[in-house]
Amino acid sequence: MLSDRKSLLIGPISPAAEGALYRQIVERIKCEISEGRLKPGTVLPSFRVLAEELLVSVITVKRAYEELEHEGIIFRRQGLGTFVADLGHDRSRETKLEAARNLLRAAFREAAEAGLKDAELAHLAHEILKEKK
Repeated sequence: MLSDRKSLLIGPISPAAEGALYRQIVERIKCEISEGRLKPGTVLPSFRVLAEELLVSVITVKRAYEELEHEGIIFRRQGLGTFVADLGHDRSRETKLEAARNLLRAAFREAAEAGLKDAELAHLAHEILKEKK
């Protein structure tokens, strides 16, 4: 069933998790697109279907889709549905890259406030990158 597959790709969404529910949906969809699991032209579930699958309101899904559409990541066609945009991957990746930059800037500020030197920070970054593997 197509709609079940979509819920597995972006769920679950939780009020206990960080961020508003609609932001969680936005971030999950961006992640699925940027990692290539949702390809350009892929039909997304309707507001109602996704709301039922994620156990959120239709308004929450509508707000998430509107934000994604405003960013050019998805597009809607009246009577046809909501689709991943051709440039959705690139736009989603750009958004994720900017978020990563902001997080790194914040981490660098914290490191500077802690008195870490550039060499120590580089060593720490290298250690963290090794953890990823």
